[in-house]
Formats: sequence, structure tokens, C-alpha cells
Amino acid sequence: MADHIQHPVWLKTLDKVLVLLGLIGGGATLVFMVFVSSFNVIVMRKALSSPLQGAEDTLILSLVMLVAFAIPFGGRVAAHIEIEIFESRMSAGFARWSMIVMRAVASGLMLVMTYQLIHAGSMADKFGESTQQLLIFYEPFYYLLAFGVGLYVLVLTSDIFQLIKYRSIKQLDWGESL
Repeated sequence: MADHIQHPVWLKTLDKVLVLLGLIGGGATLVFMVFVSSFNVIVMRKALSSPLQGAEDTLILSLVMLVAFAIPFGGRVAAHIEIEIFESRMSAGFARWSMIVMRAVASGLMLVMTYQLIHAGSMADKFGESTQQLLIFYEPFYYLLAFGVGLYVLVLTSDIFQLIKYRSIKQLDWGESL
């Protein structure tokens, strides 16, 4: 039903941003992680018996980046788990409004999480939060996670908008968004 609906420009723009961040940013981060892991194990550990110093630090921070890119993208392509055990027993209207309420609650929780990540990032320098070997400060990674969770709030808000206006959610179509 929602496939033939012309969505507003802001939603199309959000989709383009999510595709770029999710596929390009997340893809590049994943390629980097595979390269560093493989090179460190196969070449440095096995062949040269001298693992890369700080490889674990870079992999941990890369994983944080990957999560920051994946959270909003996964929300827009419906990759997050939804347990709908009672939906088949609900009327269509009640099911739609329960989805609206749940997304509103999730938006509120994600806003709190965004605020807390920004706050933690602003305090990270004061507490000397950094990686163990390379001493890379966590502050920018807190902000990147806050950005990703904040984008997820926009995704949840767009879902609420679609549920109210169109009565269903049209998931992201990668081909349309590029």
C-alpha cells in the first residue's frame, strides 16, 4: 500500500544520508577491520611472530564506528528485531497505534541515550578515557555514537510520521535512494 506513495523530500534525504553512511561508511569500516585482522593474524603473528601493537585498540574503535553507522541504517531497512506476538490478535487500528506508541517510547529512550553519550564524550577527556595501548581518546567516538543514535531517533520519528499519514511504513529502498 505504501509503495506507490510519494514521500516528502526530508525522508528521501534521510534515506540518502543513511545509505551513504551505512553502505559507504560502514562498508569501508568493515573492510578496514577485515584487513587489519587478517594482516595481523596471518602475516604479523604467524609469519613474523610479531603482532601489530595497538591492533586490538583500532579494532575496538572500528567496531564502535561500525555500530554507529549500522544503528540508524538497520532501523530504516527493518533489520532490528520486533517481537509482534499479539499483532495477529489485534485490530489493524490498534496494532498501528501500538506501533506508534512503541516508536515514540523508543525515540524518547534514544534521545536520553544521545544526551548521555554527548555528556560522556564531554567528560571523557577529564577522566582520561582512552584505549590501553595507543592511548586514543574515546571522546570523538562517544560523539560518533551519539550522532548514530540521534539519526536513529530521526528514523523512528519518520516511522511515526509514516504510520500516522500513510498507515504503514515504507522501508528504505537502496536503489531508489542512490
